[in-house]
Amino acid sequence: MIVPAYFDFDFFWSVLWPPWHSPFLAAAVLVLVMTVVAQTTGVLLGFPLALGRTSRNRLVRLPVDFYLWLFRGTPLLLQILFWYDGLSELTGNPKYLYPITRNALVAGTLALALNEAAYMTEIIRAGLQAIDPGQFDAARALGMRQRQVMLRIVIPQALRIIVPPTFNEYINMSKNTSLLSVIAVAELLDTAQAYFAVNFRYFEALSLAAVYYLAITSLLTAIQRRIEARFGERRDIPMPAMLPFWRRAIGLAGPMR
Repeated sequence: MIVPAYFDFDFFWSVLWPPWHSPFLAAAVLVLVMTVVAQTTGVLLGFPLALGRTSRNRLVRLPVDFYLWLFRGTPLLLQILFWYDGLSELTGNPKYLYPITRNALVAGTLALALNEAAYMTEIIRAGLQAIDPGQFDAARALGMRQRQVMLRIVIPQALRIIVPPTFNEYINMSKNTSLLSVIAVAELLDTAQAYFAVNFRYFEALSLAAVYYLAITSLLTAIQRRIEARFGERRDIPMPAMLPFWRRAIGLAGPMR
C-alpha cells in the first residue's frame, strides 16, 4: 500500500519558530555575511579591472580580458571545487595555503568573490563608458588631473548607472552561496540537507531554507530600493493621479499641450 505524502506542519513550525532556537537562523546570518563579503570584494576588484578593460595599453587590457574569459567561461561550481580541492593537489598543499585549502568557508567566499569580480568589471565598465567623453576634455581643459577627473566627475555620475545592477548582483550572490553546500559550508542548503538526512522530511527542510532565502532577498531588495531612490536618475514626469481619468485610462500619461 502506498502512503500519500503530507506536509508535517508541526515539524515545520517547531523548527521555524522561535527563530533564535533554529539552526537555520545561524545559517541565514552566515549566508548574509558571505553575500556582503564576497559581493563587496567583487565590486572592489571590479573597479581596477574595469579601468584595465578600457585601457588603450594592450599589456594592461589583455590580462584583464583573459581574466574575464576564464572566470565567465567556466561554471561557478567548478571554480569553487578548484579553490577548495584542486588547488591543494596542484600545489602540494603547502602550509601557506592552509587558510584556503583547509577552510571551506574561506575557499568558497574567495571563489564567489573572484567570479563576481568578472561580472562587476563589465557592469562598472559600462557605467564609466556611458559618461559623455566631452566631460573628460572639459575637465582636462580646466587643469584637472586624470585622478581628479575620475573621482570628481566620472565616478559620481557613473554610480547612477552602476548601483542598480550592482544590488541585483548582491541578491544573486545570496542565492549563489547555496553552491557552497558541495564543500560542506554550513549555509542554508547544507543545513536543510542535514535535517532531511536524519528525519527524511525533505520538503519541510527545503521549505525552511526557502523561507530564509526569501527573507534575505526581501531585505536586500528593500535596501536596493532605498539606494536606487538616492542614486537613481530624476525624472520630471507628472503624477498620473493629477491627470484626467480618461487620459489615464487610455494610457496618455504625458502632459497636456
